[in-house]
Amino acid sequence: MFTSQTSSFQDSIDVEEKDDFDSEDISGYNQKIQLNCYYAIYLYQGTSLTLIDSSLPPEAEPELRTYISRRLSKGALLGGMGNIATVELSIPEKAVGCYCCLLEQEKSPEQPDTDGNGYVICFMGGSEKGLNLFRLELDKYVQGLQSSLQSPKLENFDMEVRPYLSRWYEESVMHIHRVVQLVQNNISFLLHAALSHILVEVINSDDRTKADVSRFIKAASLQGLSQQDTTTASLCKAMSEDTQTDLIIDCSTSPPTLTNTVSNRFCDDWIQAFLNAAERCNPFLLRQILENFKLKAIQDMNSLKRFVRQAEMSHYALFRCCQFLQGCGNGDVLLQNARAEHSDLPEACSIIAVLEEFLREQSQAQA
Repeated sequence: MFTSQTSSFQDSIDVEEKDDFDSEDISGYNQKIQLNCYYAIYLYQGTSLTLIDSSLPPEAEPELRTYISRRLSKGALLGGMGNIATVELSIPEKAVGCYCCLLEQEKSPEQPDTDGNGYVICFMGGSEKGLNLFRLELDKYVQGLQSSLQSPKLENFDMEVRPYLSRWYEESVMHIHRVVQLVQNNISFLLHAALSHILVEVINSDDRTKADVSRFIKAASLQGLSQQDTTTASLCKAMSEDTQTDLIIDCSTSPPTLTNTVSNRFCDDWIQAFLNAAERCNPFLLRQILENFKLKAIQDMNSLKRFVRQAEMSHYALFRCCQFLQGCGNGDVLLQNARAEHSDLPEACSIIAVLEEFLREQSQAQA
C-alpha cells in the first residue's frame, strides 16, 4: 500500500526527469543562461494588421505577422483571451512558444463601429508548454496595457508601452524563480503557509519583492482547486479561530530572516526540487514542480476523505487512516482541510478528532 504511495510522491518530485520537460521543450535551460524573449505589437483594423513595434529580428517579424493574420482570419484570437502556440521563425531558437492576445478598442460615441479593432500583443520565449503554465499571468499582464493603449496616437509609447512590453518575461514568468532564490532552503515554510492559508507578511523590502511573494503564495495555494467551493472559506474561518500566527519575512538581512516558521516533512521533501530548478534558471520547470506539489497535496486530501468515510464503518479503515497520515508527512495540513470540510458532519468530526490526537501523540513521541 505505502510502496505505491512513496513511488507516486517520488514521481511528482522527479518532474525534471520526465518527458514533460525534455531537452526539446526546455532547450537552453540545462545551462545557466538567459532565455531569448521577444515581443511584438500590432494595430488591428478590420482585416488590416500594421506593425507598431517589435523586438524580433527584421527577417522574423513578417513571418509572425503572417501567422497572426492567419489566426485572425480563422477567428482564433478572441478579445482579451490569450492564445498560445508554437511558431517557427527566423530566430536562433527556430521554433518558439508564442502568446498572442487581441485587446479590442473601447467603443466611443465618435467611433461606434469599432468591432474587431484593437491591438494584437505577442510575447515569444521558451516553449508552448512552458508558456501555458503562465497563461493567467500573461493574460493579466496584457490587460495592464489596456489604459495605456487608449491614448489617440500612443504619445506615451516610448515612455510607457515599450518598456512594459520589454519586461513581460521578468514580470510574468520569473517571479517564482526570484522567490526561490530569495528564501532558498526556507521555501518549505512558504509552501506550508500556502497550504495552510496562513498570511505571509514581507517587511523591509521593495514593492516588487512583496508582490513576488504574494503571487507565489497564491500560485502555491489550493484555493479554487477543492471539490467544494465552501471548503476554502470554511478553512480560512477555521484558521482564524485557531489564531494562526503570520509568517514574517524580514528582508533587512541577507538572506532574509523568517519568523513564526512552520513546515512538515511533506513540504521539506520538495525543497531540493525547487533549488535544483532555480539553479538551472528554469522558471518553467519551477512552475511545473509547483503544480506537481499542489497536485500531490490534492491527491492526498482526496485519499484522506475516502479513508475518513470508510472509517465511519470500519475500525480497520481508521487504522489505515493513521498509517496514511503517518506516512504522507502532511497530516497537519490534511486534517485542517478535513476538519473544515466536514464541520457539519458529527461522525466525521469525531474521527478527525481521533486522528488529530494520534498525530499529537506521534509528534510527542518523536520529540
